[in-house]
Amino acid sequence: MRVEWRPKAEEDLLTIAAFIAADDPVAALALVNAIKATATKASEHPKLYRAGRVRGTREAVVRPNYVLVYQAKGDLLEVVRVLHARRQWP
Repeated sequence: MRVEWRPKAEEDLLTIAAFIAADDPVAALALVNAIKATATKASEHPKLYRAGRVRGTREAVVRPNYVLVYQAKGDLLEVVRVLHARRQWP
């Protein structure tokens, strides 16, 4: 299954990385890699993670504080958002 990132999800990822990189660039890179790895794992097993709070989505917790929101559509896994767990969604 192919992974596609929506523009808002890409923006979320860049914002999170920049915020963390201000204090610890190595930690920021590690988190970005973990988020991308989770998206890849979800593309291999789309129903592995819990049903999302928005209909038709699923949510994967990446580390304790970040949530990857995605939709599986045919042979496409679409990453919708990457959110901090404290952020209200939707």
